[in-house]
Amino acid sequence: MANPPASVMVMGPPPIPNPSLAVKPQEPWRENLSMHLICKDCKEDPPNLVEDFSAGDTVCGSCGLVLGDRIVDTRSEWRTFTNDDQNNDDPSRVGDGANPLLNGAQLQTTIAFSGGGSAKARDLSRAQNRATHDKAAKTLLAAYKEIQAWCDGMRIPKNGSDTAKHLFKITQDEGAFRGKSQETVIAGCIFIACRQCKVPRTFREVFSITKVSKPEIGRIFKQLEKFFGDRNEKLKASIIESGGERFYEVELVSRVRANAFAAQESPLKTAQDSQMWSQPLRKTYKCTVMSQDIASKTETTGVLAGRSPISTAAACIFMASYLAGEGRTAKDISQVAGVSDGTIRNAYKIMYQRKQELVKPDWIADGRADFKRLPPL
Repeated sequence: MANPPASVMVMGPPPIPNPSLAVKPQEPWRENLSMHLICKDCKEDPPNLVEDFSAGDTVCGSCGLVLGDRIVDTRSEWRTFTNDDQNNDDPSRVGDGANPLLNGAQLQTTIAFSGGGSAKARDLSRAQNRATHDKAAKTLLAAYKEIQAWCDGMRIPKNGSDTAKHLFKITQDEGAFRGKSQETVIAGCIFIACRQCKVPRTFREVFSITKVSKPEIGRIFKQLEKFFGDRNEKLKASIIESGGERFYEVELVSRVRANAFAAQESPLKTAQDSQMWSQPLRKTYKCTVMSQDIASKTETTGVLAGRSPISTAAACIFMASYLAGEGRTAKDISQVAGVSDGTIRNAYKIMYQRKQELVKPDWIADGRADFKRLPPL
């Protein structure tokens, strides 16, 4: 009997792959916002759902059916560690943001102690203070407190006080002015910060609050000018070495120097003094705007060229008050501006002779100002 023939293998082309069966890359999960959860018993739309985060359940508020469990609490992780929070907001577990005016990571924990606390709490607070004692940080905090108090006394805005704190911190970090008293350095930093933030103050105003003499403020001002100038040159040299990584810091110091040490006799300075001194004199808005415009005209026309911005601003307020029918005597203005009433009258005599150049014709036309109200020479 013959053996069956062996199987024959025929070679052919591979099967054509089916694109529909190809494995697609897995996309990240995204919530389908077109779908929403409703109660299968009540079938209310919109649903009345209540999220019980303490139990981790989603419950129907109408029938009480549990629709989901183990939900994730996405709210802020705030909690209180005391039985009585004294009706205050709960403290955040993560703490406050870092203060850029202080050194270090500021991650330490402070153990508070009040007068009615126990002896153990007092001992813990003392031990914690000894363990985390930082003399430099305490010195900065004391200086910042003094700067804030003086800035509040001169009605300096927050950006001015923060700038003064930043300038003082730079001097402390560099170890400059070790022989100078802290009050003198703070007075110089406040004077510079006011000019940088466009709220300039005079030496007399700084002296009235800080009790640092005017000559001493002038000397520390010149020393700070040289200090920031030398530091700026060093930072520029470090830019070349670091490839521009410290450019932002040099820009800050350059801006401080440019704004702080600009010429004092400028239209902006005189106009700002006019606006600042109009508030204690109880001037109306019309009189304040008029004095600012006259101050700008005196600088652009050169009517009072060579005189200090303080005396110029005082004379502009004196003239504008009578033009608007709210006349104030030179003695009243001198008490606010810090210049003698004779200086105000002498500057006013020069302005009176060229009053046509200083006063807008529109003010005379609509009756807001009248030359007849001006006191004679």
